[in-house]
Amino acid sequence: MRHRKKTIKLGRTSAHRDALLAGLVCNLIQAKRIKTTLAKAKAARSLAEKMVTLGKKGTLGARRHAIAKLHKKKHVATLFSTISPAFSERSGGYTRILKLGQRYSDSSEMAILEWVDFTPPEKTVASSE
Repeated sequence: MRHRKKTIKLGRTSAHRDALLAGLVCNLIQAKRIKTTLAKAKAARSLAEKMVTLGKKGTLGARRHAIAKLHKKKHVATLFSTISPAFSERSGGYTRILKLGQRYSDSSEMAILEWVDFTPPEKTVASSE
């Protein structure tokens, strides 16, 4: 039985999986939106939401815990200063996954992982004056 076995293994060792998820969450913090496979997006969503919850606590211990998981002080500072305060009124569900369909090369199911309140920048057409 699979009771309480929540870890999505992704076919990697635990150290490789931790590094992969930390990289995905750091890229999500930096770019606000990432494109990846559906399985990786579902695994990274869990870590990203936990990091936002730590950011909402705002304590030194929470910051150290986030640095231990993500390994990048600059991204943790961004998380604690801009992203977590934006979700101060929200009690969960900070990310969304949008399914894109299958990748052409290997038919992997692709998805976009983004913050809930993220709005993509509008494309501006350069005028030739």
